[in-house]
Amino acid sequence: MARPRELPPKYDPSAVEDRIYAEWVRKGYFRSRPNPDKPKYCIVIPPPNVTGALHMGHALNNTIQDILIRWKRMAGYEALWLPGTDHAGIATQNVVEKELAKEGKTRYDVGREAFVERVWKWKERFGNRIIEQLKKLGSSCDWERERFTLDEGLSRAVNTVFVALYREGLIYRGNYLINWCPRCHTALSDDEVEHKDRPGKLWYLRYPLADGDGWVVVATTRPETMLGDTGVAVNPSDERYRRLVGRKVRLPFVEREIPIIADESVDPSFGTGCVKITPAHDHNDYVVGKRHDLLMVNVLDADATVNANGGPFEGMDRYECRKALVERMKELGLLEREEDYELSLSVCYRCNTAVEPRLSDQWFVRMKELAEPAIRAAKEGRVRFRPDRWVKVYLDWLENVRDWCISRQIWWGHPIPVWYCGDCGHVNVEESEPKHCEKCGGSNLRRDPDVLDTWFSSALWPFSTLGWPERTEDLEYYYPTDTLVTDRGIIYFWVARMVMMGLKFMGREPFSDVVIHGTILDEIGRRMSKSLGNGIDPLEMIALYGADALRFSLVMLTTEGQDVKLSPKKFEMGRNFTNKIWNAARFALMRMPEGLDTSRPVREESLAVCDRWILTRLAETVEKVTAEQEEFRLNPAVAALYSFFWNDLCDWYLEAIKADLHGERGGERKETAARVFLFVLDSALRLLHPYMPFLTEELWQRLNELYPTRSLDGKGRAAESIMIAPWPAAEDHPRYPADAKDMELVKKAVTAVRNLRGARKILQKTPLSALFDAGSREAREVLEREADLVVRLANLKEMRVEVGVEPPARSAAEIVEPIALFVPMGELVDVEKERARLLAQLEKQRKLIAAAERKLGNADFLSKAPARVVEREREKLAALRETERKMEKELEALS
Repeated sequence: MARPRELPPKYDPSAVEDRIYAEWVRKGYFRSRPNPDKPKYCIVIPPPNVTGALHMGHALNNTIQDILIRWKRMAGYEALWLPGTDHAGIATQNVVEKELAKEGKTRYDVGREAFVERVWKWKERFGNRIIEQLKKLGSSCDWERERFTLDEGLSRAVNTVFVALYREGLIYRGNYLINWCPRCHTALSDDEVEHKDRPGKLWYLRYPLADGDGWVVVATTRPETMLGDTGVAVNPSDERYRRLVGRKVRLPFVEREIPIIADESVDPSFGTGCVKITPAHDHNDYVVGKRHDLLMVNVLDADATVNANGGPFEGMDRYECRKALVERMKELGLLEREEDYELSLSVCYRCNTAVEPRLSDQWFVRMKELAEPAIRAAKEGRVRFRPDRWVKVYLDWLENVRDWCISRQIWWGHPIPVWYCGDCGHVNVEESEPKHCEKCGGSNLRRDPDVLDTWFSSALWPFSTLGWPERTEDLEYYYPTDTLVTDRGIIYFWVARMVMMGLKFMGREPFSDVVIHGTILDEIGRRMSKSLGNGIDPLEMIALYGADALRFSLVMLTTEGQDVKLSPKKFEMGRNFTNKIWNAARFALMRMPEGLDTSRPVREESLAVCDRWILTRLAETVEKVTAEQEEFRLNPAVAALYSFFWNDLCDWYLEAIKADLHGERGGERKETAARVFLFVLDSALRLLHPYMPFLTEELWQRLNELYPTRSLDGKGRAAESIMIAPWPAAEDHPRYPADAKDMELVKKAVTAVRNLRGARKILQKTPLSALFDAGSREAREVLEREADLVVRLANLKEMRVEVGVEPPARSAAEIVEPIALFVPMGELVDVEKERARLLAQLEKQRKLIAAAERKLGNADFLSKAPARVVEREREKLAALRETERKMEKELEALS
C-alpha cells in the first residue's frame, strides 16, 4: 500500500471497493446485537424478489437506507439493517415455467412436488444474485441475519397469523367475483391489476324482445361476454325505457330469456343508455346482479376459452370468440354499428395479460376492521410519511378498502394451512398439518391446493424477521423498527398492510417514518423498462465511475420524493466530486510539514482569519447536515456537503493556506494551517461517509497511518475505521462568527477581482493593482488587516482601500456588495467595449429599479402584503439604487 504522502494521482474505485468491503465484513462492522446500553435504530429492507437483478430503483432505495444506517451507527445507535429476499410467488413461478417451456414441458407435466423442488433449486442457484449486487453498492446490512419469506421461521409466522385471523372471523372462504389471470392461472387482488389505456371498439348489439315486439340496443366493449348476460339494465329515470322495465329479451345464440331491470347505477349517457348485465364477468355487473338476484353464468374457463355455457362458440379463445360472434351478429342483422373507443384495459401486473373477472371459490381477509387502527396510526402521527403528501394515498386506500383476496392458484408460495375432511366435509384450519379431523376424528384429509398471496407474508416482514411468534430478545429490542424506505408504488401493496398486521399482532405500528423516494426515469421522462431498452445498469455505472459516484449522484439528483430523470452522463458529477476529494487530500498531504506533531494542542492565538472561518463553516455544515438528515432530507444535506468541500475547503481554504504549507510565513503558521486542515478533513470525511463510504474509508486509513491524532487539542486517536468513528457533533466544533464575517468580506474583495478578470479575459497569473471602496470604515479596517491574504488570493501587485472613493480615470470596475473594485486597466482593456458593457448592465439595473418602484407604488400591494414583505421590498429597492449609483461612478471613471 502506498504511503499517505504517495497517494496515486487518480482515485481508482476498482482497486479499493471490493478490498474495503471485504474488510468491513471480516471485522463485523455490519453486525448488530441487542445492547441495552445504547439506543437502537432498525431498518428492515424492502425484500427484493429472488428473480430480480439490481436496477436503478433498487440502487436509489438502498443507497438511502445505507446512508441512514451508517449515519445512525456513527451517531452511537445500535443500528440494524436487516436484509432478505421475497419468494415472489407469481414472478418466480413464471421464470421457472419459462425454463420448462424450453424443454417442451409445462408444470403439469412434471407435477407439483417436482416443480416446487425445481423452483427451490433455481432459487438456490440464482436467488442471491441481487444480494451480491447490493454488496457492490456498499450496503452495510447485517448479512448474518438474512431472511427469506419462505424460510422456516417466516412460514411459521404466516401460519400463525392465518389461523388467528380465521378463528376471529377475519379470514373467510367464498364464491365471489375475482380478478383472474388466464396466463398465470391464478386469482389476483385488486392491487395486482394494472389499468392501461388502449384503443378499442364499442359495439352496439340488438337484443330482440322476447315477445317479438322489436329490440333493445346495448353497447359493449366485450361482446364475447354477452353469452353470460342475465339481464339488461336501464336507469329508472330514463323516460326512453320506462315502458320496457319488467319485460324480457331473448339472448342470441344461447336463446336465454333475460329481464330488463331498472337500476340507479346505469349512466343514461353511455352508449344507448341500455346496458347488458353479465354478473359473472364484470365487477359492477356482479353488484347489480346481487342486488336484483340475477343468475350468475360463467362462460369462460381458466384459460379464457369459452366453456359449454357459450353454446356454438364453445372451445374458442375469448378473442377468437369475439371476432366470430361479432361476425355472426352482423349476419343476423343484430349488429347496429361499431365505433372506435378508448378503453382502460385491466392487465396482470406480472405478465401483462388482460385480466378476466371470474366467479371463483377463494380465501379473503376482511379488511375494514384491520384498516381502522392503521388509519388512526397515520392521523395521530404515529406513522409519518416523508414527504407528508403521500399519507393521502395511504388513507385513501384504507378508507375505501375492499376485502383482500389472498389465495393464489399457483404452486410456489406459502401453502394455505387448511385441510378438508373427506369423511364429514369439515374445514380444518391449523398451524401444522393435523393427523385427524378435529370434528369427526377421520384421517381422510386433503390440503387446500392454493398458496397465499406473496404480500401476505411480506405484510409480516417487520416482526416475523425478528423471530415472531416467539418473543425473542431481538423482537423485544428492535421492534418497532424505525424507518421504512420505499417507492410510492407499494404504499397500499405493502406499507398499509404492514401497519395493519403490526398493530394487530404486535400492538404497535411497525415503524414511525415512511420515506417515499421518487421513481427513476430516463432523460426524457419515461419509466425505465426492458421493452423500451432505456434502462441504465447500476453495475455498469459502478464499473465505470465507482459506487460512491453512483450513490452521490443519485442523492444529489433526487429532491424530496420527486421523480428523477437520469442519463449515464449524469454520473460524471459524482465521479468529478470523488476526484476533487481525493485530489484535495493528496495535495495537502504532500505538503504536510516534516515531523508534524499532532499531539500538541493548537494555540488559539495562532489561528488566522481563514482558519477561524473554515472552522466556523465546518461547525455550520455539521449542524446543517445533521438537521437535514433528521428530517430525511438527504438531497439538501449532500448539497451542503458538496458546497462545503468543493467551495469552502478546496476553492477558498486550500488556496488561502497554500503559501503557509510552503512555509512562506514561518514554522508555527505552517503547522497551524496543517493541523486545521487535518481536523477539517477528518470531520468532512465523517460527514461524507454515509454518502461515499469507500472513498472516505480509503482516505481515513491513509490518514491513520501518518496522523492517528487529528484533533485540535491533540487528544485521542481516530477510530480504526471511519464506519465506527463518531458522527461529528456541532458542539465539538469551534465557531468564530466575527472572524468568519471578516473572511466573507475578504472573499467578496477577491471575488470582485476574479469576476473582473473573467469578464475581461485577464489571466490569473497577471498581477493587478486594485483600489477597493470598502463602503464603510469597519470594512476598510478588515481589508487592510487582511491585505496580505487578499493580495495572495487575488494575485495583486498592490492594493489600496478607501471609503467613498471617486473612481480613478480610465479604470475598470466590479461591484460585489458592499465592495466596489477599481483597476487601472491601461492597455489591458478596450475602453469603448468596457463602456458598452457597463451601459448594458446599467440598463438592466434600471429596469429592475422600475419594476421595484411599480410594486411599491401599487396601493393594493401595500394594503394587502404583510409589513415585513413591504419592508423587504423597500430594502431591495434601496440596494438596487445603491448599485446603480456605483455603476454610474464606474462609467464616469471611464470618461
